[in-house]
This record gives sequence, C-alpha cells and structure tokens, in this order.
Amino acid sequence: MTSEAGREEEEISKVKIRSKTHVKPGKIIGRKECQLVTFDLPYLAFYYNQKLLFYKGGEFEEQVAKLKDGLRVILEEFYQLGGKLGKDEEGVFRVEYDDDMEGVEVLEAITDGLTVDQLAADESISSFKDLIPYNGVLNLTGLHRPLLWVQLKDGLAMGCAFNHAILDGTSTWHFMSSWAQICRGSNSIAAPPFLERTKARTTRVKLELSFPPNPVASSNGHTDQAPQLREKFFRFSEAAIDKIKSKVNSNQPSAASKPFSTFQSLAVHIWQHVTQARCLKPEDYTVFTVFADCRKRVDPPMPDSYFGNLIQAIFTVTAAGLLLANPSDFGASVIQKAIEAHNAKAIEERNKEWEAAPKIFEFKDAGVNCVAVGSSPRFKVYDVDFGWGKPEGVRSGSNNRFDGMVYLYQGKSGGRSIDVEITLEAGAMELLEKDKEFLTQV
Repeated sequence: MTSEAGREEEEISKVKIRSKTHVKPGKIIGRKECQLVTFDLPYLAFYYNQKLLFYKGGEFEEQVAKLKDGLRVILEEFYQLGGKLGKDEEGVFRVEYDDDMEGVEVLEAITDGLTVDQLAADESISSFKDLIPYNGVLNLTGLHRPLLWVQLKDGLAMGCAFNHAILDGTSTWHFMSSWAQICRGSNSIAAPPFLERTKARTTRVKLELSFPPNPVASSNGHTDQAPQLREKFFRFSEAAIDKIKSKVNSNQPSAASKPFSTFQSLAVHIWQHVTQARCLKPEDYTVFTVFADCRKRVDPPMPDSYFGNLIQAIFTVTAAGLLLANPSDFGASVIQKAIEAHNAKAIEERNKEWEAAPKIFEFKDAGVNCVAVGSSPRFKVYDVDFGWGKPEGVRSGSNNRFDGMVYLYQGKSGGRSIDVEITLEAGAMELLEKDKEFLTQV
C-alpha cells in the first residue's frame, strides 16, 4: 500500500495536510461480517465514489470537532463504513468489521486563498480535484473510507470517498443526511440503515479477483490512449426544466401514452444534444444508460433505508439519425419503455444471468457513444446541514468519469431546478457549450 499512500499525498499536494486521525464508533460493536450480494459485486472495479460539499462561514476547529463527535455516534449504526473488504473461506466477498480496526480515516488540511465562491463558480472539477481523497483508487484495493476536511479562506470543504462496492448513491446520502442530523443535535436518526443485504439476494457468488483489472486497458492487453476529456457543470433553472418537459410532452405518440417524467424529459434533452455535439453519422449507434434504484422494483420490495447497492444499469440503444431526426418524444419513449420494463422479473433474470457468468463492470461497458446517468435530483443534497447552514455547492470528484458520464443533482436554486455535470471529449464539449437550444435560455 506504500505506493498508493504516496500517490494520495502527491494528488493532494495543493492542500497542506495538518493531521491524520481515525474515528471509530462510540460504542462496542463486536465482530460483524456482511456478505456482498449480486447487486454489489459488479462495482468492485469501479473507483471510489467521490463527493465534495462546501460550506460558508464557521470556525474550522469547532466544525471539525463537531463532525468527529457526530461521526462517532453515526458509525454506531453505519459501522460498515469503518470496516474493510474481505473474503470468507469460500471466496465470497464481504464487509468485515471488528472493534480493533482503525475506523474511518480523517484528514484535516488547509489551502491558501481558495474561497467558497470560487468553488461555486467553477464549472469544471479542476480547482477542487485535490480537495477529495482517493483519486484513482479502485474499490477492490481501498481498505479505508477516507474523509478530507479542508479549511478554506471563508469556509469548509468536505471531500468524501465511498467504496462503491459497499454502497450506492441512495445509501451514501442516507449516511450523509443522518450524520448531519446528529451534528445538529438530534439524539437519534430518522431512519436507521437496513443492513441485511441477503434479504435482497441470497446467492453466494465466488469471485477470483486478486488484483483489479485496468479499467482503461483494451482487449489486446495494451492501454488505450485516453481521449482528452472535459467536465462541465450546467445549471437548469426551474423554468428551463418546465420548458424542456413541456416540449417533450407536447407531441406524445398517442392519447393513451403515459406522460414523460421530468427525468425522462431532461434525459432525452441531454441525449439528443450530446449526440449532436459528437457529430455522429446517422447510422452510428448511441446508447443511453441509467443506473436505476431497484429498492421498490425487487420482489419483495426493500426499504428506502436498505444499506448497500440496490441499483442496476438499464441500457437502451438507437441510431443517432433516428434520435436526432425525430421529435424528442421518440427518444423519451425509448427511455421510458426501457425503465418501465425493468421490473422484478427483469431484475431476477439479470441477476441469474450475471451469477452464471460474473462480469465485473468497467467503464467501457456503458455502451458505444453512450450517455450514462448516475446520481439523482431526488437526493436532498442541499439539506445536508451539519449545524452551520446548507452547502453552497455539491459536486462529484474526478473518479468514475468517462466520455458521456452525467451526474444529476438537486438544483442549488431549489424547486424543480436541476444541476447537471457532464463529461465529454473536449471537441464535443466545445460544441455543446455553444448549443443555445441545449442551454435552454428562458
């Protein structure tokens, strides 16, 4: 692990680390072992899922003390985040926790001159990449769940890295909101995590993974020349979202058709305009992928508080010419049908197929000329208030990004507004930035 630690220090060189500590649950938990199930295992070769929240004001030392105190309490419920990945005697991956483990790693740091407003105004990830730990670390290799708290000129930046083989976005924000609830003075949390993963799937899958695959390696064993990518943060106001949704629903296939949701409307808007910016040929295929929450889709349904991964990727494909030549309801209908078809039966078939021939996901598996949507505007990210106000901004880190990756967030301006993070090849991004129809000026 020495080289990994060295890489971490190099990557956060723009901030000065003042201390490194570990936080453990505030009470004795004992030995706990939790089998990873079919919904978890495909993400072992993803990178750590990174999130950044930044806040204005406050006294840094007091904030850090409150965060640590709250973390000790919340880890009594979410103790798996203080454990590590392991395998049982049969080669089945699991989360292991014991009271003699170190717990959650916390780095405290300071940066010169960087302000909250600078972070909020930046539409790329370049200025805050160093504010989030575990850049380029795969879930399979990482043992700790590190946190990095950085003192800004006028506030606090909070960088978090979560092992995606252990939890999905719903569980991530459940943890964050529960932690904030404790820090605000609550004696208990609204919804304790549901930790019994085998209630969702009991099949034991043995995986022989001693060393993670290279996510950018091609099938011939050579590392592909990575395309130059750019990330951009787009803000769609409530009025813009309403305009997009109204346009998509103005020309429905038939009177009996189900109206297109806000997600489906925004999704096809992004899919069409990204496809156009890529200058694809009419016959080129383009794939739309969404990582869908399956908690209410499985049979029996699982509670919202289910802690782990309970997502599956839903894929749909069409020709670029068809997507662009037709009104937006065509693409919206393709997306809608794919999502509605992903019911309990489809999930069961997908699981059985995967268990018969396990395949660890890599980024190239998202599909050709893809637009892949992660996160959700339903996550109440701007309600994560630790006692010094709501965040001024919420962002994803540099991990798990590829050409066509899209993250959706609740809009900072509230209401039905949505913030959209997009990663594209540099040339396509330049065209997308100039696309006035995409920006939907209202």
